[in-house]
This record gives sequence, C-alpha cells and structure tokens, in this order.
Amino acid sequence: MKLLDKLLELFFPTRCAFCHILTRAPGEKVCARCLKMLPYVSEDGQRQNIQNLDTVLSPLYYEGSVRDSLIRYKFHSVTSYAEIYADFLLKCIDENDIFCDSITWVPVSRRRLRRRGYDQSRLMAEALSKKLDLPCVRCLEKVRDNPPQSRSGGREARKKNVRDVYRSLDDSTIKGQHLLLVDDIVTTGSTLSEAAGVLRKAGAAAIVGITLARSRQ
Repeated sequence: MKLLDKLLELFFPTRCAFCHILTRAPGEKVCARCLKMLPYVSEDGQRQNIQNLDTVLSPLYYEGSVRDSLIRYKFHSVTSYAEIYADFLLKCIDENDIFCDSITWVPVSRRRLRRRGYDQSRLMAEALSKKLDLPCVRCLEKVRDNPPQSRSGGREARKKNVRDVYRSLDDSTIKGQHLLLVDDIVTTGSTLSEAAGVLRKAGAAAIVGITLARSRQ
C-alpha cells in the first residue's frame, strides 16, 4: 500500500458500503459478513419481465443494509459506492450471459441534478462501462421533474407519474443497438418501462435493464 493510501486509511478508515461498519482489511469496500449475508436474489430469480425490455436483472433485494447503502449513495453524496455497485452488476451480467453494444442509464432531471450534484445511475453506468470495456452513451434526457416514484402510490399512479418524462437525444446512437439500461432500483418497473419505451421508438434492437436492487413484490 502506498504511503498516501496508508495515511488516508489511518485518518479515514474504510467502512463497509452496506453495513457501514469499519472493515478489517485496509481498503476493503464490503465486509466479509455482508458479502455472505446480503439479501441476494437467487440466480434463477434475477430476471424480471417488464414491458418494453427484453429482461431486467437485479442481484440484490431493496431491503435492510442494501436500502441503507443506496440512501447514503443517492442522498448523502457517497459517490464512491458506484464502483462497488458496478462489481455486483458485472457479476449478475456474467451469470446471465448478457450481450450488449453499449451502456446507457435512466437520467435524473436537470433540476434534481443541480440540487444533488450528480446522477447516481450515470455514475453506476460509467463504472460498469469501464469494467466491461464498452461505451457509455447518454441516450435519454428527462424533460420533466416529476415527483419521486416513492411518493406516487400504487402501480397505476407510478405509471402516470413517469409518462412522457423522457426523450431521446440522438436516435442515430440508439438505432439498431443492443443496450444495457442502468438504474439503481426497480419496484413496479414503471420508470424502466417508460425509459425503455422511448429507446424502442428510437430504434433500439434490444434492451436489457439492470439495477442494483429490486423489491420483493
């Protein structure tokens, strides 16, 4: 370990990205207990059928320490988690033998981007693109700052809440492409479905969604 890394570890010891407890080994991002005990989705249950997508993959359930971790990531600027999450996404992709030409993401609105300072799904997509050595392409723009899905109620209300909030930026970067569409969480699937529908209209040949976590419903 380099001297700078040792000093950083001394003054800012690494905490597990999930349970947030100090890790035993310097630089260890996820503790051994969490690696064993996280709420993993079984390999045969990782795929979900959601309208406008060929399939949607998620390695973890959105509960317990996974939920806590994503809250820190999205709302408390712990952007370093993007690299850690990308490792879980990569494993899920490998297990499901997924092919794609390029990677994109479900964007936040300009207003939310200004307020938060970063787009959490974009960071995950960019981290994953480096691991897969594939281009990460901005395909979509969010044109309306709709209320958060978590405040929108049931399935039909969530569909209505995201209707027509996305548009494609350049159809030529989408047409004929096999796309991997990244988001952080999937619950009812309304957000992913709406974003993928825009990509379909722009000519995408195939779309696989992938999120770090999913609800059990």
